[in-house]
Amino acid sequence: MEDLATDVVLAMTAQAPDGIVIVDPEGLIRYWNRGAERIFGYAAAEAIGRNLDVIIPEKHRQRHWDGFVAAMAAGASKYGDNDLLAVPALTASGGIVSIEFSVVLLSGPDGTPGYIGAVIRDVTARRAQEKEIRQRLLAATPTPATP
Repeated sequence: MEDLATDVVLAMTAQAPDGIVIVDPEGLIRYWNRGAERIFGYAAAEAIGRNLDVIIPEKHRQRHWDGFVAAMAAGASKYGDNDLLAVPALTASGGIVSIEFSVVLLSGPDGTPGYIGAVIRDVTARRAQEKEIRQRLLAATPTPATP
């Protein structure tokens, strides 16, 4: 199969329903596709150039940045190809969504770690369904009789 033209790959990335976000070594957003716009509520023009804190809840920021700095320094993420991370995220309206994402370290022009990319999916509805099912199962579970 011949290689796809770069413009076709770029069009697919831009139009993908999942969020695709790329940040530079300082944690500034450098790419934000249509899927990210839908999930987080920020237009690309509003997100690009901003710090990732715009979507990271305050209580998760220190852990995120510790991992981010370590990955950039090591030139590798501790998360592998089979790892799917699940966290809450902030939206432009101030709401919280549940997201799952995978990460990849991308080399800069000189071959050193230059960017981190993430493919992100909004799983808020699925998480709510799972919670409802757990609550129904718990309510339906008989409690042992006491003598």
